[in-house]
Amino acid sequence: MKKILIPGIFILFIAAVGVLIFFKKDDKVPQYITQEVDRGDIRATVSATGTVNAVTTVQVGTQVSGTIKELFADFNAQVKRGQLLAQIDPSTFEAQVEQARANLLMAEANLEKAKVALRDTINVFERNKILFAKDFISRHDLDVSETGYLSAMAQIKAGEAQVGQARALLAIAQTNLRYTRIVSPVNGTVISRAVDVGQTVAASFQTPTLFTIAQDLTKMQVNTSVDEADIGRIRNRQPVTFTVDAYPEMTFQGNVSEIRNAPTTVQNVVTYDVIVQVANPDLKLKPGMTANVSIISADKKDILRVPNSALRLRITDPAVTADAPKGPGVWLLDNKSPRRVLLSLGISDNRFTEVLSGEISKGQFVITEVKNNQITSAGQAPRPPGPGFLR
Repeated sequence: MKKILIPGIFILFIAAVGVLIFFKKDDKVPQYITQEVDRGDIRATVSATGTVNAVTTVQVGTQVSGTIKELFADFNAQVKRGQLLAQIDPSTFEAQVEQARANLLMAEANLEKAKVALRDTINVFERNKILFAKDFISRHDLDVSETGYLSAMAQIKAGEAQVGQARALLAIAQTNLRYTRIVSPVNGTVISRAVDVGQTVAASFQTPTLFTIAQDLTKMQVNTSVDEADIGRIRNRQPVTFTVDAYPEMTFQGNVSEIRNAPTTVQNVVTYDVIVQVANPDLKLKPGMTANVSIISADKKDILRVPNSALRLRITDPAVTADAPKGPGVWLLDNKSPRRVLLSLGISDNRFTEVLSGEISKGQFVITEVKNNQITSAGQAPRPPGPGFLR
């Protein structure tokens, strides 16, 4: 019995070793994951991040300093052009107007007094000219009367100048008084209010902003920053889609309206501002929202396309790559052997690239991944084949 058992165990051992060697040898044979070349749609986009803003935003400030006495508009208020928004305490400015008006009256009175004095000097001068002609007075007396006459004339001109100056000061005081009434320069919606009743505003060095008014919230724009590598693909009137965090399930539509030439450089990254016009009839979009923008640079239907993974594939086996042509292309699987085909490529998205020309047609299979000893051609652990399959 033992003599029969020992040869049997030996035979099984030899068979197991043979199977192991067979599978180990077979495991060294490359396995190719392929995907079929087809026809379909490709939409090339440029991704960017932007901010939603009103098309026209007006900052309303004050040109005079003072204390806010009353407020007549608040957040989200609809206002008309010329509507009163706030009132700065006018007491000081009213007093300045009264003082300037009194100064004007004083200057006008002095001018009238100068005119009366002028008439008197004219009479004296004319009378002295007659007396001098008859030798009743000396030449000196005539010169004195003439000097008085000329001095009175100069005093009239000075009086007129003082009246003009006082009138200008009155106009300035009246203007400052009008500036205590903060009015809306446009029709729109108040999106920001920076003051409260009793607060003092100072306009000494710069104009403080009291209100921010969006002229028309039914028309918005998205200010985006596009990288210099992508700006060459952007054109006016290109369609744009974007989403905002407030409505993740919604996709908003717009169009490129402006490409600004001024560059912005941050940490050696150069970007350009691209403005996207957006309709906002239901007022869902609000100023300041962050938009994830996709600018559609090209959109083609029913074109021959190959997967991007096939274009990225690198085969390192010298026996395969020795006679392979160099340049952009893909590897086809012919009779279980890879064959390199050069292609002229067009637009691309995150999955496919357009084929403009090349020895490839719909229905052929391109290699997207190579597996050998459970290691892919990229040196990574294998992934599920997805739409492709093993050959």
